Amino acid sequence: MAETKTAKAHVATGRRKSAVARVRLSEGSGKIAINGRPFEDYFTEDQHRNAVIGPLDLMEMRNRLDATVHVQGGGFSGQAGAINLGLARALKKMFGLETPAPPTADGQESPSSAMAKKLRDSGYLTRDGRMKERKKYGRKGARKSFQFSKR
Repeated sequence: MAETKTAKAHVATGRRKSAVARVRLSEGSGKIAINGRPFEDYFTEDQHRNAVIGPLDLMEMRNRLDATVHVQGGGFSGQAGAINLGLARALKKMFGLETPAPPTADGQESPSSAMAKKLRDSGYLTRDGRMKERKKYGRKGARKSFQFSKR
């Protein structure tokens, strides 16, 4: 019987505006697939590409991890932000950074907590809570109302 090598994948979710991204990280050669398409084909703008690979470049894992992403909703900017957050959360989960590690015997921070601090300080683990405001009844939109006439 042939041996099968099963690599443990780490899954995380990222959200921004109305976009939701499910990110799956595993050991590999640095391939990123978004909705079944290569990363370079999906995002044509450099700012969106840089937003997506930002957490991987910060942790210097760009050529060591494969990412498979399913993203839906929103536009390209929202989707790039959602993938960014999902990748950062998956990296945090991958290195067991769910709880802060205690300092080592010589008073230094453990490498895993230093990695989490680096992600946090760079702003990759912060959720951007801005979303579209819903339309209210009796109004034209979320805030705009009809013209008021006193007489």
